[in-house]
Amino acid sequence: RFVPKRMVPFSFPLSKCALWDPVPMGDVVGAHITYYRNPRLSLVEKTLRLAYRHAKQNEKKSFSCFLLGTLAVDEDGEGITLTIDRFDPGRE
Repeated sequence: RFVPKRMVPFSFPLSKCALWDPVPMGDVVGAHITYYRNPRLSLVEKTLRLAYRHAKQNEKKSFSCFLLGTLAVDEDGEGITLTIDRFDPGRE
């Protein structure tokens, strides 16, 4: 599933000394995660309920928080799974 409109080219910060020749060489290669793998998202229900409860109790319209998890390649090597299993409300 190659979506060229969403692709963003790599960019590196400016520096006084370059360790490589910046002139493009060869064909363009897509490096988007869904180009080679089938992504799957897994969310633990307890984490979702905790985030929902925190959002309802928060007086502000928008707030910052963190959803933490792990990223793993499936056994068959064809897909990746992002498992979100922790909620962190963060600090102001």
